Amino acid sequence: MAKCSKAYDLALSHIREIEGYVPGVQPQDGRWVKLNTNENPYPPSPMVAMAISAELNNLSLYPNPESMPLRNTIAARFDLNVDQIIVGNGSDDILNLLVRTFCDKNESAGTITPNYSLYPVLAGIQGGSFITIPYDREFTLPIEMIVESPANIFFLSSPHAPTGVAYTSKEIADLLERFSGILVVDEAYADFAKETMVALVNQYQNLVITRSLSKSYSLAGLRVGFAFAAPEIINLLDRVRDSYNVNRLSQAGAIAALKDESYYKETIAKVIKTREFCGQELKKRDWFYYPSQANFVFTEPLNGEKKSGPEVAESLYEYLYVRNILVRLLSSSPLTAGFIRISIGDEKQMNILFETIDSWQKNA
Repeated sequence: MAKCSKAYDLALSHIREIEGYVPGVQPQDGRWVKLNTNENPYPPSPMVAMAISAELNNLSLYPNPESMPLRNTIAARFDLNVDQIIVGNGSDDILNLLVRTFCDKNESAGTITPNYSLYPVLAGIQGGSFITIPYDREFTLPIEMIVESPANIFFLSSPHAPTGVAYTSKEIADLLERFSGILVVDEAYADFAKETMVALVNQYQNLVITRSLSKSYSLAGLRVGFAFAAPEIINLLDRVRDSYNVNRLSQAGAIAALKDESYYKETIAKVIKTREFCGQELKKRDWFYYPSQANFVFTEPLNGEKKSGPEVAESLYEYLYVRNILVRLLSSSPLTAGFIRISIGDEKQMNILFETIDSWQKNA
């Protein structure tokens, strides 16, 4: 019997060359103050558990293949038509569909860096080339450079990950007027922001807005995301979508969460209030941070000697880690290497964090 070659050697060459996306640390016990993956510190609406429980006897049946009841709920919530909406297994699923539809070895994708590190991974899986445009320290939107790029599809996040900086609808409209490719505005954190780009969907045929229920609706564990775009784009994405890409329980839970608008507003208000408290605490310590419109803050730590930089950020990260406090260290870019990203937790978690930061400044 002939021996088979090693699986690695049989894999496609471009797959062997890519590095997969690395998510934040996910501890398996409850001892941690977890402020590293931008999850919502509050539970989902009580209506979610009721809706999921009602579906448990139907698990022998496939879910609605097009998530049509959920799409109808989203359409009503955002005043759009059903044919302008697609639902996915988290917004990452939608991003994957977009890359599969608009990127390959002949058609490139692009983004501004640093940004959400999944974008180039998805392009790499497709064997597509990936164009990167560098941010400046202020993280302003480089409209001219995007317009001049040859990217067939371009990804940007607003509010931006990892800074929390948000762009205006005027900036995005100016870009859409001149960019000839598909522009994807990743609005995973838009529910915490002052402005959304949803109104632009009816005006621009090359705009896609991706959304997530993980952050603002506390449904990270259900994996539900969706996108808004012109019907022509939605139709194309539907052709490459997995037949049953969102399970029955996730669809039911998402519908319930979207319909409980009062609970949603209450939770958003609490997160924003705590985000402002976090900013005030950083100001007291003279730490630079970007004005965030997300559910996190991105800040440049100062040690007890008022020094900053990558070594200082890493020192704080390690000090917090051994004390069971998780934040995010993003050392892959010179613009972010001296910073930490802090997810907004509840009041108790944030007080523990700042007490520990003060201890680090005095003792580290």
